[in-house]
Amino acid sequence: MATKRMLSIGQIITMSFGFLGIQAGFALQNGNTSRILRSFGADVESLPAFWLVAPLIGMIVQPIIGYYSDKTWGWLGRRKPYFLAGAILSSMALMLIPNSGILVTGAAVLWVAAGFVMIMDASFNIAMEPFRALVADNLSDKQRTMGFSIQTCLIGIGAVIGSNLPKWLAESGVSREIGASGVPDNVKWAFYIGAAVFMAAILVTIFFTKEYTPKEYEAIHGIEFQEKSKGFWDDVVNMPKTMKQLGLVQFCSWFALFTMWVFTTDAVAMHVMGMSGDYAKSIEYTRVGDEVGSSFGTYNLVSAFYALMLPFIAAQIGRRMTHAVSLVAGGLGLISIFFLKDLGSLHYCMIGVGMAWASILAMPYAMLAGSIPAARMGMYMGIFNLFITLPQITNGILGSWMVTNLYGGKPIYAIVTAGVLFIVGALATFIVDDKEESVAA
Repeated sequence: MATKRMLSIGQIITMSFGFLGIQAGFALQNGNTSRILRSFGADVESLPAFWLVAPLIGMIVQPIIGYYSDKTWGWLGRRKPYFLAGAILSSMALMLIPNSGILVTGAAVLWVAAGFVMIMDASFNIAMEPFRALVADNLSDKQRTMGFSIQTCLIGIGAVIGSNLPKWLAESGVSREIGASGVPDNVKWAFYIGAAVFMAAILVTIFFTKEYTPKEYEAIHGIEFQEKSKGFWDDVVNMPKTMKQLGLVQFCSWFALFTMWVFTTDAVAMHVMGMSGDYAKSIEYTRVGDEVGSSFGTYNLVSAFYALMLPFIAAQIGRRMTHAVSLVAGGLGLISIFFLKDLGSLHYCMIGVGMAWASILAMPYAMLAGSIPAARMGMYMGIFNLFITLPQITNGILGSWMVTNLYGGKPIYAIVTAGVLFIVGALATFIVDDKEESVAA
């Protein structure tokens, strides 16, 4: 039986380079969507409901894209057609969102912006889902942890760019004042640049990555490439044991991340900076938003470096312990926001979050890949996304009620809860059956 070729570090980098662009777009979304929606009239308590669109779209799109990318073969390849389509649509959406206030006026602008967010999320998912499968397709078990770690490093670099763009542009002289579009000029131009980075990075992967042909794939796995599944729901019910065990870990992790992305700006504005009343259109709030976005860049910068250490740490203490330690660091980082006295110290809190983020993007996939049937890699990677989207949907449904009724309208307590959930997820990691820890490096 044939074996997969060992790839060089350069080949692994170009294979995952498109994720740099995807994450630059995601970082712009994560750091700025709440404040854009707030500037268009959304209440802080209603933000989780608007953010619901992202996981809902992901839950629908990713399994579908995974299923069809398993069966797609053409002149462009197996996974690459989806990268390209997603990149084109995502770049268009990134340019439209900050211009919602020009396209329509009045109360409708909030819903138009939310609609563009929905389109952007669908497009991100079209581009993103096949990347996980591509790493699993092209790398042997011995290189998978390294492959997912390099992918996470590139994700971190892209997110640093996307997170810091608004602040960098403001410091370069682009105005923070809200313009005719209803969005600060520095944020609007950040989205334009993000669209260009997204497209360019995807093209690197498309032009410089070789995929296995169906005959090569069959020779490696000793199976018929077009192996038939009994159906989507049957595959869900009969998902590998490791995938089910990772479900609780993922639920805790992504419930916490969703909370952080939605509420950090307002939590810091209210709890650390003492803002109250109708502050969402003030330049002070814009400064807080820029700093929060920049701090998200900090956690992504940490994740980029920490990701490169993960294969070596996992080789020493195992993938489960590596993931658990990283999640605990993230939990302590989020909880520490409660004790901040100044805005600049937020960056220190994000060091632990960066460790958790790097591990979340690498370790679960490294543990999972060896347990998935090779012919349905894309399908199962898409199904695994349910463990990412369902906790976010749950948060979107319950988040508003929790902040209003449990936390007295103070989102800082939602951030603390997120930190606790990271630690719970760390404990749940030890129930996961990782059969291939011995080849983690």
